[in-house]
Amino acid sequence: MELVDVGRVVAGLVLLVGGGELLVRGAAAVARAVGISPLVVGLLVVSAATSAPELAVTIDAVARGEPNLAVGNVVGSNIVNVLLILGLSAALAPLVVKRQLVRFDLPVMVGVSALFLVLSLDGSLRWWDGLILLACLVVHSVLTVRLGRREPIDAAEGASLSTPVAALLVVLGVGVLVAGANLLVAGAVNIATTVGVSSLVVGLTVVAVGTSLPELATSLIALLRGERDMAVGNIVGSSIFNIAMVLGLPALLFSGGIPVPPAAIALDIPLMVAASVALLPIAFTGFVVARWEGGLFVGLYGAYVAYVVLAATQHDALEGFTSVMVWFVLPLVAVTLVVFASYEVGVVRGRRQARQAGGNAGS
Repeated sequence: MELVDVGRVVAGLVLLVGGGELLVRGAAAVARAVGISPLVVGLLVVSAATSAPELAVTIDAVARGEPNLAVGNVVGSNIVNVLLILGLSAALAPLVVKRQLVRFDLPVMVGVSALFLVLSLDGSLRWWDGLILLACLVVHSVLTVRLGRREPIDAAEGASLSTPVAALLVVLGVGVLVAGANLLVAGAVNIATTVGVSSLVVGLTVVAVGTSLPELATSLIALLRGERDMAVGNIVGSSIFNIAMVLGLPALLFSGGIPVPPAAIALDIPLMVAASVALLPIAFTGFVVARWEGGLFVGLYGAYVAYVVLAATQHDALEGFTSVMVWFVLPLVAVTLVVFASYEVGVVRGRRQARQAGGNAGS
């Protein structure tokens, strides 16, 4: 481990925070100026911008003959988005989820994740697979804009910034975020490879977290500035972009496609799909991601990283850790989610029946 690599990591973190602040300020002002909700901006503009590091890393990895790193980067980034970034955001403040996100965007995220798994079963993503993924992204983007125009916009907030200045802040924010992510990833990868970790593991952990730091910085800053719609939209939209664009475009551009490692098909991609599915009942029940649910997601991400590291190093504790997770922790988590989801569904149903009863009595 060299001191220059540590310096890159620190400098990258500083740039990420600054870039996230610029991007959130500019994107919020642009949203209000053009009459589109912050949720739509988070789902499309901000998520596309914060997915730029993943796209750059994936294209470079495929070009250099490192498909394991490319796939690991995308799969790991989506796991980071749902479990770590959304979990940390909810742990800081409960996330109110818009109905559009629950009824449309979350199911799209789950569907695209499952589609990626199905397309990967033959061991690679070919050009036609990439075309399918990109088509899904186009359809989602068009429908998101149409649905978003129905949302009421508070034009008073953020009106102090003119549209050109706000657009400039977005461009500067994206540039600073990408520069910060590149610095951090370069330093972190050098540190990790000196330990002798495989490219798939590096992609799933170090690079995935590094390229997801723009999403983390943007979501946390949006949350602190009261832009909760943008924070949640950024996470969901980025997960969709990571699969549809970051994997779809290289699969279309490179003649050999993108080979998908069997280890990722057997474990990591199904876990990515499971993390997306786990978010559905949380969001559907009450349209809120509570603090304890965020803490649960962060804990699950920590367990996942621990498993990946133990498996990569063939540590003696791997067998015992796996047994505890499979036979105790994961069933307990599943039961907890089912119980609380059933409770929330009962609460929502009771409120609806009470309103109906009140309406009937009034008539």
